[in-house]
Amino acid sequence: MSGAPTLPRTAWLRIDLERLVANLALLRATLPPGTRVEPVVKADAYGHGAVAVAHALAAAGADGFCVATFDEAVELRRSGLRAPILVLYPVPPEVVVTAARLGVALVAGDAELLTRTLGAVAGARAAGTLPRAVRFHLEVETGLGRAGFQPPDVPAAAAAIARTPGARLAGLWSHLAAPDDRGLAASQADRLGDAARLIDDSAVRLPPRHLLASGGLLAASAPSFDSVRVGLALYGLVPDGLRVDDGRLPVARGLQPVLSLHARPVRVTELPAGTGISYGPSFVTARPSRIATLPLGYADGFSRAFSDRAEALVRGCRVPVVGTVAMDAVMVDVTDVPGAPVGVDDEFVLIGQQGGERITVGDLARQRTTISWEVVTSMSRRLTRVYHAAAGAVGIRTLTEERGEWRASSSGTATSATSRSTRS
Repeated sequence: MSGAPTLPRTAWLRIDLERLVANLALLRATLPPGTRVEPVVKADAYGHGAVAVAHALAAAGADGFCVATFDEAVELRRSGLRAPILVLYPVPPEVVVTAARLGVALVAGDAELLTRTLGAVAGARAAGTLPRAVRFHLEVETGLGRAGFQPPDVPAAAAAIARTPGARLAGLWSHLAAPDDRGLAASQADRLGDAARLIDDSAVRLPPRHLLASGGLLAASAPSFDSVRVGLALYGLVPDGLRVDDGRLPVARGLQPVLSLHARPVRVTELPAGTGISYGPSFVTARPSRIATLPLGYADGFSRAFSDRAEALVRGCRVPVVGTVAMDAVMVDVTDVPGAPVGVDDEFVLIGQQGGERITVGDLARQRTTISWEVVTSMSRRLTRVYHAAAGAVGIRTLTEERGEWRASSSGTATSATSRSTRS
């Protein structure tokens, strides 16, 4: 892909694949040798674009991937991704044949659902329609309170998988409730260890174990076991309010945000004092004002909660968002920007850095009284993603197509290319 891509509208997300790969390397360096790193690319890779992100990370040596839903796994397989994929929530039993065909691993966290799913596996195996064994990861209830088998019930669940033709036990895992609460994290790790020992004492072979996600890795509050599932930190964001372990502070400080949000105006005009801006109006100009309209809104993930409180950057200056954020429009007061009047060719940054100023995902999360995860995963699919590596723009995703070369590093040693319609 050469030159700047043509955009369907002048609002877009810039996704820096070089930073993504650098974050992966930085996080991997904290782990014992041989520990698998399996990035979490659920929710469209936290709003960054699952296909491009997964291919770039696979080329950079990621050991596998985690998603939340089965169709997320199907999307990745259809894009040509060959690495292992684990679906973190139980799926309907009816999809087991497709899961086997695609080589997608499933989670078991409820006895009744596991029984039904294993029945579907056995039935498909008997009918000759199961192309390969279905891999299962047993989830252990260690203190999060939302899913998984209690440790004493794990051996029976493991045995049920082991004796079902066409099923294979491939993992044992849990998830931390409060990663920087060392006491709670240690307790959860102990409960996972208890479940592992109970399996090890049975006739079933103990599978690989995984517990840590980004928070636990940066807080260094529990063992990494055999694999880690890195999510938010991979995208250059430290979990909100996390007490990072002193030894991991250099890692946390070295993470680089991968996503930034940009726009150019569709109108910039002078309005007299007393003019209402947007619905309500919640803002009325107190003086003659120059107002820029940016073509994005709450339908794109720029929340209505940012009305009259968020800021944007233009020419390295902070300017206020004024009026109610609409579904498709954000208005910004550029009256005080020095120099020639701001025009439709000026680029605004709503997340990211411009000049010496920066607006972070964390800034927006605090304004919205939410968490960074929600800000980035709110970025809607209709926002164009433009993917960058050392060579410049290397890909683009719109509602109608996805094309590009997802480069793993500036050295260009590993590249995967994809070109497809997203409507297929």
